[in-house]
Amino acid sequence: MGAHLASLLDDLGGDMAKTRMFISFDYDHDDALKTLLVGQAKNPDSPFELADWSIKEHIDGDWKAKARTRIRAVDVVCVICGGQTDTAAGVSAELEIAKEEGKPHFLLNGYSGKEGKKPKAATAVDKVYEWTWENLKQLVGGAR
Repeated sequence: MGAHLASLLDDLGGDMAKTRMFISFDYDHDDALKTLLVGQAKNPDSPFELADWSIKEHIDGDWKAKARTRIRAVDVVCVICGGQTDTAAGVSAELEIAKEEGKPHFLLNGYSGKEGKKPKAATAVDKVYEWTWENLKQLVGGAR
């Protein structure tokens, strides 16, 4: 955002709309990572707001319909990759839905110094990015 536009928005008491993000993560193993991302969304310079996240329910047709509705309502999907994300059926299903809906997505390594496992729905071109504040802001902005 240009300095002039930022100044005008400040004068108007406004703010640029934040990118609405859905977090996909392994509820059984990585709930603490979701909590960390919720905290980062509250930073004053955060370019995103968390609109929704994974649903902890049995995966069936109703679950998929709920997930699809939530994913349709966001601008981008962030997949947090932990040590067992490759076995998390819900994360894989959410990534598939994001792709079907044409939603941009990125994969974020959940644990520094450890390999974040990609969900089964990820492809070879889906890179797992290091989780830093600067990376996160750039990824939300489309740098991938």
